[in-house]
Amino acid sequence: MIRHVRFDKKKRVVDELIRRIESGLMEDGFLLPGEHQLAQEFSVSRGTLREALAELKRRNYIATQSGVGSIVTFDGVVLDQQNGWAQALADSGALINTELLRLEAVQRPDLFSRFGTDQFIALDRRRRSTDGTVVSLERSLMPATGGLESLPRVGLIDDSLTITLAAYGYIGERGDQWIGAEPLGEEEARLLGRPAGSVFLKALRTTYDRRGRFMEQVESFLDPLHFRLHLEFGAQK
Repeated sequence: MIRHVRFDKKKRVVDELIRRIESGLMEDGFLLPGEHQLAQEFSVSRGTLREALAELKRRNYIATQSGVGSIVTFDGVVLDQQNGWAQALADSGALINTELLRLEAVQRPDLFSRFGTDQFIALDRRRRSTDGTVVSLERSLMPATGGLESLPRVGLIDDSLTITLAAYGYIGERGDQWIGAEPLGEEEARLLGRPAGSVFLKALRTTYDRRGRFMEQVESFLDPLHFRLHLEFGAQK
């Protein structure tokens, strides 16, 4: 009987945290409260809470990083990670495989006036559905400061940019994103395996951390057959 009660409490915690994550209340990159606070909120023991967090980690909703805590990593479908108004949902719900195309230091003098630096770390990634179709291309720029300058040498933590940025003290708090539709140029078409001129969704997102520091600019090209935008407006009931 005790085991059943503990299982029910664990399931209640897991189900509620998944609801918050999938609804956008806890977005990709969100740092979960500490174990003590969560255990108090759900009126469960620390042991039960840890079992629930382990289940969320097993199901790829969160990741844990020593010295940082538990971080939401449910990023397969979220476009706007901070404002909560734009969501891209994979129509098929298939798992997405990520390919690392580039991780290197670059110089961008054209961005100095905006970000106060012309030294960046560039990360290019391509995502495929399980049938091999390329569904997105993402080009990220991070400042080459605060330890991030070592990324080309040491790589990402657990192959996750969100976890890596958090480990270096960059946790997103605000930003902006522009989304439109544009024909692919020759280079993007080659990387995406589509004819030049194919129309893709294009998103440009800039994120700043809790200290007001610039932490990432990412340009994404998204296959409109696999992604769609979800907008909410008006009072929530």
